[in-house]
Amino acid sequence: MSIWNRIGPVVVEVDGSAENLRVVDYACAEALRAGTELVLVAPYSAHAPYSPMTPGSTPKPPAELADAAVRAAVAHVRHREGYATELIAVTEEGSRQRVLAHAARKARMLVVGRSRSRGPQRLVHTQGNLTLASRAGCPVVVVPLTWKPSLLDRKVAVGIDGTELSDEALEFAFGAAAARDGNLVVVHAGLPAERPFVDEDPECSWISRAEYVLSETLGPWTSRFPTVKVTRFLSSRAPVAALVHESAEVGLIVVGAHGGPLPIDPVARRSLAAMTCPVAVAPHHPAESGQVTSAGPARPPRGRSVGAEGPVSGGTVVPGGWREWARCWGRAPVSGLG
Repeated sequence: MSIWNRIGPVVVEVDGSAENLRVVDYACAEALRAGTELVLVAPYSAHAPYSPMTPGSTPKPPAELADAAVRAAVAHVRHREGYATELIAVTEEGSRQRVLAHAARKARMLVVGRSRSRGPQRLVHTQGNLTLASRAGCPVVVVPLTWKPSLLDRKVAVGIDGTELSDEALEFAFGAAAARDGNLVVVHAGLPAERPFVDEDPECSWISRAEYVLSETLGPWTSRFPTVKVTRFLSSRAPVAALVHESAEVGLIVVGAHGGPLPIDPVARRSLAAMTCPVAVAPHHPAESGQVTSAGPARPPRGRSVGAEGPVSGGTVVPGGWREWARCWGRAPVSGLG
């Protein structure tokens, strides 16, 4: 199981669409804010899709399309930000889940786009992102394809339930708020199913217990991040309804999720499907709770890497970590990419 590397690079999925460039912009902003590398990853299948509507046409090989997608993303970033960010552009054959999880295994975060589909298909895609978060071991940020920078980006909200499931979510949320010089809203919602032990109003009893849970849970984090202004929000609404309501006023929502091969998190899944702002899913791994690793960078993923001399296939291009690899390819930009 992966350990969340808090000092790793920012990894972003590239799919070649025009809307995806907004997702790349979000990831680039996060990399600039953290002062780290940005890794552009484009998974592709081994075989080109066949369309019966165009039987005479010969589609381009998926590898070429993936190379073109990352080159376009690199050109977009260089045009907007210049050379302020070290870039790594990688294409790899395989399923989306396997390629992205492998690329993000030592990342500080993985950024992906929200599905364009609606209804049941969106829920299926959302469950895939939850599974991706549990496999990658780092927070996965799902960004709407309509995202644009705004003043709301300085506000972060996190949903907690008072259990260990909220540990990584709180750490990520406090870190994000501190990096943005912004404020943090801590949401604790939902009336308990059980009756109070004493004969008193259930809602008043819940408020007292919720305030105690928040004080106990937030104490260590407010000491660690003293510059972050924290607002506590208690609501008797269902957790998803409270988070969706809060998402209209913040630039990022953070929720916790279970780790493991088949994570079942109704709140996280419905939040991903319903939010209008970026949502970060922070997976919880019990054996790693409370551990902060400063492990060195991971080896680059195997596959095709777009570098100084164009695509290279057949394994790892340069041995060593993320930083050394980025510097190697960063010395001589690809012709025509800025």
